[in-house]
Formats: sequence, structure tokens, C-alpha cells
Amino acid sequence: MRIQADVGTLDILGHLILWFILILITFGIGAFFFPYSFSKFIINRSKVIDDNGNPRQMVCHTDIFGNIGHVILWIIISIITLGLGYAFYFYKVWNYSLNNTTIE
Repeated sequence: MRIQADVGTLDILGHLILWFILILITFGIGAFFFPYSFSKFIINRSKVIDDNGNPRQMVCHTDIFGNIGHVILWIIISIITLGLGYAFYFYKVWNYSLNNTTIE
């Protein structure tokens, strides 16, 4: 089995521009919602290819606002650690997103 991601350059550019604008508009608060969107963006464009070559779509079942308590907790941690906690937050969001992903 292997994983194949089909992420186009223009898709990436559009996603980055959208989130850059959102982060500016929200004075940085949007940066705490970006990791959820980022992980879902990649996972939903990925497929698991089995040994017979049959692709099966991966689907991430998270949403940006579904874990608002998690976001608030990590905002506080990031403020207390002067931003260092954000790096750990990014990893924890990926962990959460992968744990909430199914293969169809």
C-alpha cells in the first residue's frame, strides 16, 4: 500500500492566498485555524493505493470550527510560551486530523 497526493500548484497558491488574507483580517487569530484547513486540504486530495493498484479516497472529517476549545487552549499556550507552543500545536492538529480520517 502507498499514499498518493494530488495537490496542484494553483490549488496550493489559492489556499495560501486565502489564508494569508484571513490571517491579516483577523490580526493573526486565523493562524490558529489554518492548521486544520491545511491538514484537511492535503488529506482530502490523497488516495491510498492498495497492492492491486486500486485507489481509495482519504476523507478528513474535521472542520475548522469544530474544535474551538482546542484552538482557544493553544492560543493561550502560544501566548504564554511567546509563540513557541504554536509549533507543537501544528503537530497536534495533524495528529487529530489523521485520527479523524477515513478511507472510502
